[in-house]
Amino acid sequence: MSRSRGRGTDFVHHFEDAQTLDGLLELAGSTCDTYEVLTRMRSAKAEGQRHDAVIPTLFEGEPHFPSPEVAQRLFQNLLGLWDLVEEGQPIPLEQGPQPPRPKKVKPVRPPPFAPGEPGSEFVEAAWRYLEDDPKERTRRQHAFDNRQDALLGALDVAGLADEGYAVARHLLFELHAMMELGWPPGLASVDPAALEREDTEAPPVPEALAAYAEEALFEAEQDEEHPLSAEELARVRTYVRRGLAALWHARKGS
Repeated sequence: MSRSRGRGTDFVHHFEDAQTLDGLLELAGSTCDTYEVLTRMRSAKAEGQRHDAVIPTLFEGEPHFPSPEVAQRLFQNLLGLWDLVEEGQPIPLEQGPQPPRPKKVKPVRPPPFAPGEPGSEFVEAAWRYLEDDPKERTRRQHAFDNRQDALLGALDVAGLADEGYAVARHLLFELHAMMELGWPPGLASVDPAALEREDTEAPPVPEALAAYAEEALFEAEQDEEHPLSAEELARVRTYVRRGLAALWHARKGS
């Protein structure tokens, strides 16, 4: 699920220089440099393709950024370079003194919330940590798939539409990962019957986690490409609430 926070409002297509774009591409996890990008863009233009057919090919999977500002600056440079290619303008790959390349910032793991409950600051920090560290996110994804295999099996047969299933699975993974980040003993496997028991929707569930889930469900309802219908959203919300409650109560040693 793509979540956009803190995005700048002044977005201007502007290619700065090759050194800057090289650094931004590296930060986002691309193996391409400016010359490779330029080659691909020129080929795409010759074939009558648009920029949105080229830019996704620069990354293996989803790009990752240390901050929204770096993301905005990268796409401003890429689109500025595309504009120059499309207009047949000379490409200023070499310019006088170059600004320093953006430095890669190592994601900071949030401190545990145990033995208490997570607040909104922890949830925000955990979300950003998982977004900014793809290796950690992948490791947590494997742990979730293995430890909560039974829960996912119950979700598989819940009868959700493809879009609804994807939202529920992804959101339960994020909630599981956040809890494990803040609760060092970890989580036990959840009884799959929890998705069918109405009493698992009852409190106590940390308000910050519940609010995060509701925000993600709202975004899924408003998604431009595959919005959830009201009926599907209601079913997904039920399973997410029950899954959240079951995961929270599965904390080891709680």
